[in-house]
Amino acid sequence: MNVLIVHAHPEPQSFTTAMKDLAVQELSNAGHQVEVSDLYAMNFNPVASAADFGSRKNPDYLVYALEQRINYENQTIAPDIAAEIEKLVAADLVIFSFPLYWFSIPAILKGWIDRVLVSGLTYGGKRFYDQGGLKGKKALLSFTLGGREHMFGADAIHGEIETMLRPVLRGTLYYVGMDVLPPFIGYHVPYISPEARQQILEDYKQYLQNLDQLQPLEFPTLDQFDDKLYPKKGEH
Repeated sequence: MNVLIVHAHPEPQSFTTAMKDLAVQELSNAGHQVEVSDLYAMNFNPVASAADFGSRKNPDYLVYALEQRINYENQTIAPDIAAEIEKLVAADLVIFSFPLYWFSIPAILKGWIDRVLVSGLTYGGKRFYDQGGLKGKKALLSFTLGGREHMFGADAIHGEIETMLRPVLRGTLYYVGMDVLPPFIGYHVPYISPEARQQILEDYKQYLQNLDQLQPLEFPTLDQFDDKLYPKKGEH
């Protein structure tokens, strides 16, 4: 496979970075081609703006998604976006590596999503969910957090982790057509022993070695809905 790791942690010595480095090593050793976009090291600009476009369909009023589509087609989109799109298009698997911030992803990673998952290429019209533009690719979240594992679940204090991350898992990755693999999570990382951290790395190694056996998360498909996107009778 061609693997793209989009890494978003400001500290090169962090445990999240150690997880990213392990993924690079394990996947490379398995014969995969691995490329890393280290967003902080790249000083990636997360701000979506008119500066992203070399030309404008409407110079007087910015409709960002419309300008994305036209500038991508005309190859006039900002060079930093074009470079990331090239990596994304080549990838069979995209790993998003980050620490959980406020039940979500870091702003720099959200900015990568906003700017790189361009209209026209990744979605548009009824090209979304299982018919999205990145259909056939896989994605997974690999992240760390401070909470303990028992704090997440149906009756737990924070609720279910997949519900918490629904805007990313369903509203972003699945929306553009990717098969979303179950996330890998490093729990309670700031507070655990070196031995416990080593165990997380061992678990992640096993996870990466068994990617082909992971079942993607299940979401609705467009064929369960009619032309106006009402649920078909009998579909649940």
